[in-house]
Amino acid sequence: MQLLKTIRGVEVPALGFGTWPLKGPDCREAVTDALRIGYRHVDTARMYVNEVAVGQGIRDSQVPREEIFLTTKLWNTELAGGKVTEALHDSLRSLHTDYVDLLLIHWPDKKVPLAETLNAMQKHQQEGKVRQIGVSNFPPGLLREALRHAPVFCNQVEYHPYLSQEGLLEICRESDVLLTAYSPIAHGAVMEEESLRQIGEKYGKSPVQITLRWLISQEQVAAIPKASGTERRRQNFDIFDFELTREEMDQIHGLARGKRLINPAWSPVW
Repeated sequence: MQLLKTIRGVEVPALGFGTWPLKGPDCREAVTDALRIGYRHVDTARMYVNEVAVGQGIRDSQVPREEIFLTTKLWNTELAGGKVTEALHDSLRSLHTDYVDLLLIHWPDKKVPLAETLNAMQKHQQEGKVRQIGVSNFPPGLLREALRHAPVFCNQVEYHPYLSQEGLLEICRESDVLLTAYSPIAHGAVMEEESLRQIGEKYGKSPVQITLRWLISQEQVAAIPKASGTERRRQNFDIFDFELTREEMDQIHGLARGKRLINPAWSPVW
């Protein structure tokens, strides 16, 4: 059974399905398959250029829309007040839905005041076109600033055993914010980690499954692994029939060594 995270009274499936870099028919089929496997949390973004396919996959699955937690994100060129409105309306058309459960600022951008973007997002939240608003790739200082302007629901960031996010997690737990982990298996690097393999032998699970279970076992944390094949999607979802011990959780935390995989030119200073 899927594990849920309750943030400000809202239930969010702890394990989501990430759609980057899937496109076209492959994306459509993957989303349909994921929902039929049991996923109920789907992540996309304007920059992924796959919202149409994601929407088609949701419809093909025949899973009721209200059972799905759907996230999309505004790109850096869409953060000014009026552009937020244009982008959101385009996303709703592409996704073939009346609302998104979560709208995020994909990356912080100093060229547009944060308050301007968040105010525009809040307006659409009040209209019901957006259920929750949040941010992505925000370091601790910027997350605190965002929280001063709006009821930020989520910060989506890179998080895996090799990159600690304790600073952000402290803020998330203080302010009841969800931390959603992208690149949760460090681009597959966890598959070669001997300590994860050894823990997995105890439970009959792979290092990837151990890593995903470690993430979603943490307070305030959800994870959105991507998988292009149905077998991998099924394996990723097969993590709800065991629990890691406190010692095993701490052992995995001990793998952190500041290994950041996603650091484009427009990244904030972490």
